[in-house]
Amino acid sequence: MSARFTSRIEVAGPRGERFDEILTPAAVDFIAKLDNAFAGRRRELLDERRRRCEELAAGERTLDFLPETRWIRNDPSWQVAQPAPGLEDRRVEITGPTDRKMTVNALNSDAKVWLADFEDATSPTWANIIGGQLNLYDAIRRNIDFESNGKQYRIGDNPATIVARPRGWHLVEKHIRIDGRPVSASLVDFGLYFFHNARQLIARGSGPYFYLPKLESHLEARLWNDVFRMAQDELGIPQGTIRATVLIETIPAAFEMEEILYELREHAAGLNAGRWDYIFSIIKNFADAGADFVLPDRAEVTMTVPFMRAYTELLVSTCHKRGAYAIGGMAAFIPSKDPEANAVAFEKVRQDKEREANDGFDGSWVAHPGLVPVCDEVFTETLGGWPNQLGRLRDDVSVTATDLLNVASAGGDVTEEGVRSNINVALRYVDSWLRGTGAAAIFNLMEDAATAEIARCQVWQWVRNGTKLGDGTAITPELVRQWLDEELASVRAELGDSRLDDAREIFEETALGEKLPSFFTTCAYARYLTDVR
Repeated sequence: MSARFTSRIEVAGPRGERFDEILTPAAVDFIAKLDNAFAGRRRELLDERRRRCEELAAGERTLDFLPETRWIRNDPSWQVAQPAPGLEDRRVEITGPTDRKMTVNALNSDAKVWLADFEDATSPTWANIIGGQLNLYDAIRRNIDFESNGKQYRIGDNPATIVARPRGWHLVEKHIRIDGRPVSASLVDFGLYFFHNARQLIARGSGPYFYLPKLESHLEARLWNDVFRMAQDELGIPQGTIRATVLIETIPAAFEMEEILYELREHAAGLNAGRWDYIFSIIKNFADAGADFVLPDRAEVTMTVPFMRAYTELLVSTCHKRGAYAIGGMAAFIPSKDPEANAVAFEKVRQDKEREANDGFDGSWVAHPGLVPVCDEVFTETLGGWPNQLGRLRDDVSVTATDLLNVASAGGDVTEEGVRSNINVALRYVDSWLRGTGAAAIFNLMEDAATAEIARCQVWQWVRNGTKLGDGTAITPELVRQWLDEELASVRAELGDSRLDDAREIFEETALGEKLPSFFTTCAYARYLTDVR
């Protein structure tokens, strides 16, 4: 498929059934208008991201709360918008990709909200991106009934509220080009969904709602707010109709939570503790900063370690101070056929959700419909008859920059098992991602791209810092390659050839290269998921 809508706009990608219903001339023109207005600012903000990361690595910059925006933090008068229809009660939210089966199952899961994910849980193939838009288009119009393997799928009478998550500012969509350059993937995902569905959602008593990923500053939030304002004007929709929940999943954003809410205040619905990406961001930004920033085995970095507690408590306090919802992190467990394993896992999920509810969160995430009841039960016990905990202002919380950056407080060890686990899980996930599945069931957990990012970044950091195992063995590139060969053989024996050779190549480049790439997904997307150069 290659269609030139105007002399400047080209859509190039495999033609799929009904793709023309999404890629209409008017919809593509809408994306082009957004791109024309905001592409320059987006590039400037991404340049600032790179500068900040380089300066942090070189010790030329430190992270702290911004003195120039102290007036925003000290002004008690401002609040975010009132909760929008369908977002008044968010005690349990389910996340997942926008394939057809997941769309129906998520909407029927009894969760209050479905995060329809075009980002970390979706491998960004052209078929997945446009097919996902079609699935949401059909679901919103209650036209998604289908049969698979003899089972009938249809949406029930009380579906979850849809909140779409577009891809982050750092990603592009190579299949849509303006003047020969690829368009921001954020604007493609947001633009297609908003253009086709905003009026229909409003007519159904809901609205166009979004989760915003990977933000690193309030200026990036301001850019989104300006996108929202222009989009609403273009379609003649009242300002403030859009609602956005921001994932606080980068360490720079943790220092600008109030400013991010302020920039989006007419559209803000809350903040989410995107904990896996947050850990990834810390490793990435301080990978070269020495032993004080070296984290132990991935499994030991729990939400109870001090620097993670500081992050989540500050998030709840910030949100409730401004009338915004605080949404907790992911429970990634997948129920299995083993009753004993299920009992242990469900108890861990319960404890995690009880901690969040007791801390003041207004709801939390699960990755599987089977976990909706336990999350709902925990938050219902805490909320009582209320839909949220906005009244708990958490005035007792006082978090400093030192608290947020006290990575050494995690303690713990780096073990051979931990290194091998990172290699094994990264190979499995990247293989799945290359085959078009971005939400991968691995060892009874639903993993997305954040897991692979943490895994490969930790290996890079351990190698760069000469981290030692308990017996004094240093983690070297040679040792990692030896274990990589062994883990690859083990995974291959279980999965077959699949895309494991490509997965290995990506892992070596992004975990053992001289420089640490910001994301494995950017280069892997360009090389493997599109034939557009």
